[in-house]
Amino acid sequence: MTAVLGGCGSTGSSDVTLELVAADYGDSAANSSKKYWDDLAEGYESRHPGVKVHVDVYSWNDVDRKVKEMVAAGHAPDLAQIGAYADYAAAGKLYPASDLLSIRTQADFLSSLADAGQWQHVQYGIPFAASTRVLFYNKTLFGEAGITPPTNWSELAADAGALKAKGVKYPYALPLGPEEAQAETLQWLLSGGNGYTDDVGTYTIDSPQNVKTFTWLKDELVGKGLTGPVAPGRLNRADAFAAFADGQVGMLNGHPTLMQQAARKGVKFGMVPLPGRTGRARASMGVTDWMMGFRQNGHAEQIGDFLDYAYQEKNVLAFSREYGLLPVTDSASNTMAESGAARDKELRPFLDQMPTSQQYPVGKTSWAAVSAAVKKDIGQAVAPTGSPAGVLTRLQSAASAADSANSG
Repeated sequence: MTAVLGGCGSTGSSDVTLELVAADYGDSAANSSKKYWDDLAEGYESRHPGVKVHVDVYSWNDVDRKVKEMVAAGHAPDLAQIGAYADYAAAGKLYPASDLLSIRTQADFLSSLADAGQWQHVQYGIPFAASTRVLFYNKTLFGEAGITPPTNWSELAADAGALKAKGVKYPYALPLGPEEAQAETLQWLLSGGNGYTDDVGTYTIDSPQNVKTFTWLKDELVGKGLTGPVAPGRLNRADAFAAFADGQVGMLNGHPTLMQQAARKGVKFGMVPLPGRTGRARASMGVTDWMMGFRQNGHAEQIGDFLDYAYQEKNVLAFSREYGLLPVTDSASNTMAESGAARDKELRPFLDQMPTSQQYPVGKTSWAAVSAAVKKDIGQAVAPTGSPAGVLTRLQSAASAADSANSG
């Protein structure tokens, strides 16, 4: 207990090597997350000579699958920093956060994120990095069209029409392709007044509000040719971001990394809260990536001590600033909010939305299957021959079946 409470003392163990698998947030070898983790591990090891931390970093295309394969083969890492935790928690593979972290570290997490890390009312998922979404718009294209950023759906449609009249390739980029369709979908469901689930966690994908939302998208944006030459069901998020950075997109929903991508290409852009049906959306989408500790190797004390070090304010801020992400702790969030540094000011529009942001239903073990179904099918809801109600009803049936099968 001394090590856990002290945070930086000796763990009382020797010759322990912690295996950590982490996702790469960089977009090149120069800013790979490997450097961040190696520096962090070196700093920790210098204070804990009996413990080594070995880190393997994989791209987001591979990291979740890699951890799944390791666990299935009976070689779970001690720590994994990946996209989902609920399946491992349900299988009894993870330590509860309270078995690992000091009380001080646990108390510092943003409460909404800590709550999202719970499976059956016990926290297993430890928030690691977060982001929210805002509406990005191209200031140059808006100026040429003589329009101002929208505050509701009617204004958004009108702005998109004005941009189309000026020959803009993607007046509004609507990426409902398989890469990240579940994200664009949730943003629109929230702006329409609902979401994937209700307040008690029951799937409500085919709710009347959601059907109205996708009917509006189909009729008022897609059907009027305001979403670009590529059908939304075939437009992936990465391609939409690249098109925005190339100056071909008038508006799209984006997260913090788009700021850097657009700035590198010299695009002048602005950011406003997501428009809702009659005014500002009641909530933005929040996304959290997770840290978790696996039970298999029995290194609870060392895992917890390393995490207490990793979640110190300076380390949380260093990671957030390096990759344009939002801190997951109150201490680091407050420091960033009060900072006068340009890099912190740029993140403030996203930071402001954190308290009211809504997460995917990551605490449901059925979510992985539901997310995959949304990625595969949601583009059909806005296709010329598609039926929003029909597609959402099919997705609701699939979600209900997955929920029953997983009992999550």
